[in-house]
Amino acid sequence: MDELGITFIVLAVAFLLVVVALCLFGVRRMMLRRALGTVDASISTAGNRWAMGVCRYQESGLQWVRLLSLSPIPARTMARSKIVLLGRREPSEAELTRVPPGVVIVMLSYEGDDVLLAMRFGAYAGLSSWLEAGPHTGVGTWR
Repeated sequence: MDELGITFIVLAVAFLLVVVALCLFGVRRMMLRRALGTVDASISTAGNRWAMGVCRYQESGLQWVRLLSLSPIPARTMARSKIVLLGRREPSEAELTRVPPGVVIVMLSYEGDDVLLAMRFGAYAGLSSWLEAGPHTGVGTWR
């Protein structure tokens, strides 16, 4: 086989790998969105860097999964009893280019760290209701 044939095979395999990876991203995204208790939410932590993802409500916590990843493991998990909802605000001028349009910035405190989530207002209403519906701290509770 000549060099042109080998080059063609290498390019075809590379193209096939890219197509398979894109299909896997699409299937993963579809599976994340089909699960109950999931909302689109970008996250920003201390570094002020925004990352797109999906939040999943669990009974005892909130999981954040990266959108552009093939890993099924959540990138961040926050225990429901340790999340403090500080409020919401509109995105600042600098954040408008980093977050999706039409979102509110939800300010949370988790174990002393500030966490910002960018989500639609309806998702924020669900998050605040989920946090308020959790059991209160007391004798015999999990909090």
